[in-house]
Amino acid sequence: MNLPTKITTARIILVVGLLAFLLVCDFLPDFQPLSFGPGNSINLVYLIAAIVFILAASTDALDGYLARKLHQVTDLGKFLDPVADKLLVDSMLIYLALSRWGNLSLPLFCVVVMIVRDLVVDALRFVAASKGIVLAANLFGKLKTIFQMIAIPVVLLNGFPFSFFDLDWNPYLRLGTILIYLATLMSLLSGIIYVAKNLSVFREEKKEK
Repeated sequence: MNLPTKITTARIILVVGLLAFLLVCDFLPDFQPLSFGPGNSINLVYLIAAIVFILAASTDALDGYLARKLHQVTDLGKFLDPVADKLLVDSMLIYLALSRWGNLSLPLFCVVVMIVRDLVVDALRFVAASKGIVLAANLFGKLKTIFQMIAIPVVLLNGFPFSFFDLDWNPYLRLGTILIYLATLMSLLSGIIYVAKNLSVFREEKKEK
């Protein structure tokens, strides 16, 4: 196992450890929140989770860069990298949507849209890969990932640092919430583009039968 693959594997281990940590803490009493001014408080559990998430997310670009730089692109790495990415983002989306801390939870509708999009695109990629076709990521897919990577820590940190100036805004118009809506919109648009551009993959499959 080369260095980039080890980094990808470490990301998967971090995600599993993070989810285990959060689930265990769900059965413990709430910790005293850390205060950063009037109305700006962060639960210690979520602060730790945000740090681990950012650390895991930072390895996403690192393993790909090292694989290309060191000429160590492998089939195992190609398989594990998207698995690690989906596990990191989708698992946190589901957890936050169902979290017992309602003021920090994500809108369930947004989570459903993003999860369903990933399932559809992954299925499309699987069918294409079985025919030797590689589907390149589109711009909206990359924007989706960027917004998700920013939105999740913001939700974990109870809107921090945006909460310093948008605390009195309508909850549906706060910047943290807008990031979630943007991630959902980018997810939906990228999914539609993937399917629209690659319908021929399914048509060819139908002809072969």
